[in-house]
Amino acid sequence: MVTRIPLSPPNINPVHDNVDRPLWSVMIPVYNCSQYLVETIESVLRQEFPADRMQIEVVDDASTDADVEDLVKKVGKGRVQYYRQRSNVGSLRNFETCINRAQGKLVHLLHGDDKVKDGFYAKMESLFHSYPAIGAAFCRYCYIDSEGNYLERPSRERDTDGILDDWLMKIGERQRIQYVAIVVRREVYEELGAFYGVTYGEDWEMWVRIARYYQVAYTPIILAEYRKHISSISGQKILDAQNLRDIMKAMELIQHHLPDMYRKKLYNNSLKFYAHYAIRDANEVWMNQHNKKAVRFLMWETLKVYKDPSLIWKCFKLYSKTLINKYDRMFACIV
Repeated sequence: MVTRIPLSPPNINPVHDNVDRPLWSVMIPVYNCSQYLVETIESVLRQEFPADRMQIEVVDDASTDADVEDLVKKVGKGRVQYYRQRSNVGSLRNFETCINRAQGKLVHLLHGDDKVKDGFYAKMESLFHSYPAIGAAFCRYCYIDSEGNYLERPSRERDTDGILDDWLMKIGERQRIQYVAIVVRREVYEELGAFYGVTYGEDWEMWVRIARYYQVAYTPIILAEYRKHISSISGQKILDAQNLRDIMKAMELIQHHLPDMYRKKLYNNSLKFYAHYAIRDANEVWMNQHNKKAVRFLMWETLKVYKDPSLIWKCFKLYSKTLINKYDRMFACIV
């Protein structure tokens, strides 16, 4: 029986020599995200790459929320291929299927709830042309909410297009890339294998693994949109702190890719960053759901792995919010 979470990087088979390969494979893994999928597909189709230059395929992990095949046919109008897993195999195995089915030389894993902006593929292609030794390239991106409204954007990795300096140390400290923003040479996946180990933070480990062996290029232009919503895999994992447990495991896996002399420092920096990030998530859960039980659980789990005065103060303020809300309700009932 094939495990849903591989214990080692799954093999990616090379494309047969007799295949007439396109440059691009845009592989769209989906599971129960049909409300966003039309926008995702249309964001790719608008860029008008012909079929001989770009493979576009939706890989469905046995969704139950809609007839995804029919949706793909209506939106794609024959331009977008469709493949459905026989049963739900989980996100990591679905990504593995995506990469193995990719025929192109450059692979973009575009989740079915994210979007690319016009010019994304042209810019990525130019980076691979300008820097032929790179294994991957990514762009700056922004976060959007479930309605597509702008939320925030990460800071620039550099001010101009180019190869990132000292990138292994930077990406080894914390996650700095979302799937939607990065393109990887297929031969890199063939050499290093696919995603494994955890279902939250698996991409971070993958980007570190690539940085260990290959140069990575970057553009500061915002050309991708990562959607944050509670029904996503990451959104669900926040509620029971599984995201924190997964990220801790990813940190352990990442240690093996880092130079010995920097491992302890980067590990401690990672702990601090993700503990503070977890409390930020807990604040968002409180603001959006007022789920007192989940918020308090997130705080306790976070304090188990890391403590500093700033973090303790943040937890105290958040805990106070849950108490104030309780007394507000009590007062409202009395009045």
